[in-house]
Amino acid sequence: MRVLITGCHGQVGSCLTKQLANDEHIEVLAFDREHLDITNQKAVYSVVTELQPTIIINAAAHTAVDKAEEEVELSDAINHYGPKYLAQAAQSVGAAILHISTDYVFEGNKVGEYVETDATNPQGIYGKSKLAGEIAVAEACDKHIILRTAWVFGERGNNFVKTMLRLGENRDALSIVSDQFGGPTYAGDIAGALIQMAKSITQGDAVEYGVYHYSGLPHVSWFDFAAAIFDIAVEQGALANKPSLTSITTDQYPTPAKRPSNSRLSTEKITQRFSIEASNWKAALNQIQEYSEK
Repeated sequence: MRVLITGCHGQVGSCLTKQLANDEHIEVLAFDREHLDITNQKAVYSVVTELQPTIIINAAAHTAVDKAEEEVELSDAINHYGPKYLAQAAQSVGAAILHISTDYVFEGNKVGEYVETDATNPQGIYGKSKLAGEIAVAEACDKHIILRTAWVFGERGNNFVKTMLRLGENRDALSIVSDQFGGPTYAGDIAGALIQMAKSITQGDAVEYGVYHYSGLPHVSWFDFAAAIFDIAVEQGALANKPSLTSITTDQYPTPAKRPSNSRLSTEKITQRFSIEASNWKAALNQIQEYSEK
């Protein structure tokens, strides 16, 4: 299996390259934005044609949700046209493409968990660009899997866990939004899910292509997530003390881009089709020292 990974230095991309590094049956072709600009159609086609991967995993994305409201063209280039070019190139060489998407494709006001067939209605530029990317991938490549996830955290990149640990070192009290709910998802678990699906494809299993949801359980609010982060950080010595936490509403913490109030994703389909269980985010936090910014 030859796996071409884009965005190899990001949260999920770095976990993918790390997990695949010691598998002698897999050849890893890892690219960051400096070595493969996915918004350059000719460059994408040239690299894919030359390397002939069996699997392309697109972990590259413009994920700065608030900046996206101003950086409309950049968001569209990276989140829409980049995946489109990768999918077209994958189709041309007979490869499968695994593409990471987001809960932001939904409006975020449903009662209960979102399933893959629920109607999409993104509320901001980021979500709109990611949905356009989903559609483009599905149209361009027969063998495609779109993996929607939410609330991603990991050892690399910027994320909520790192932000809380940094703020916890400098502040005695914090106000955290408590009326947005979702499933925190460890980047390493996303990588593991993608690898398992890639292996099923290359082994010739009867794979059902299309859209899948993958995120963590249990579902919590940002306030609950922050409380868990600080409890584990203090318990394991990553922080000396837990700051005092005050719950606030979304209206009390305005941001340029609207956040979904409900980001709960059902992972039932991916469990049924691939025997992949939801991300255990609490277990991932047990290595919390690795998320601390030195």
